[in-house]
Amino acid sequence: MTRASVHPALAWGLVAVQFALIVALAVAPRGELWPRSALVVGIALAFVAAGVAVGVAAGIALGRALTPSPIPREGSSLVTSGIYRLVRHPIYSGLVLLGVGLALIGASPWHGALLVALIVLLSVKARLEERMLAARFPEYGAYAARVGRIVPGVGRWAR
Repeated sequence: MTRASVHPALAWGLVAVQFALIVALAVAPRGELWPRSALVVGIALAFVAAGVAVGVAAGIALGRALTPSPIPREGSSLVTSGIYRLVRHPIYSGLVLLGVGLALIGASPWHGALLVALIVLLSVKARLEERMLAARFPEYGAYAARVGRIVPGVGRWAR
């Protein structure tokens, strides 16, 4: 294995933890850090809907290259159009938006901690994935210098 590769067991372990964190955000006992007014629930549902929409748009843009693993599929090409013009990892962006919505609905310290853990995990997963993408696609460095990692404009590579 090269420095730019990730062991499949690690890759799928990260995927499992990612899904576990999302499930935990959905089922953790609700707290009382703030009242769950209609406004809060409406904002939370807007985050959830935005997260799902961003994730679906990213999945459609990837097409057959879509995989939950951070290891790029063999024979895939680098996608830089559509939603990928805004962020390099829009599926992760969608998961963060979803997580924010679930944390708002949950209103507990547990939800806050789970959200932070999800963001950290997705950041680590994105960095691992980027090493492999840069090794496979010579144009990835220029793309990463133009486009943010998970948030538009944030996490661009230095030229």
